[in-house]
Amino acid sequence: MHSTLIVARMELGSADDVARLFREFDATEMPHVMGTRRRQLFAYRGLYFHLQDFDDNDGGERIETAKSDPRFVAISEDLKPHIEAYDPATWRSPADALAHRFYQWNAS
Repeated sequence: MHSTLIVARMELGSADDVARLFREFDATEMPHVMGTRRRQLFAYRGLYFHLQDFDDNDGGERIETAKSDPRFVAISEDLKPHIEAYDPATWRSPADALAHRFYQWNAS
């Protein structure tokens, strides 16, 4: 399994709206198109963490392909009032918001 973790800033009090937007998005076939197997959203003191699990390492490529889908474009726009880049000065694409794993442990 492959995972990505997006880190951004979230307006305080927006968790319910963000969860609703993703609940509606995840009820479509879009997660399957993107290869998403699990999505978890976390908030901590104005920060937003979006953990997404994929079956394999092609999740990034599949998301790139899905980015032109009107449903992907719509959720991106709908999230803008709630979510903003962690560092707007350096943000150019969603890849700039990905945390980098530096340690992993799995039970045997």
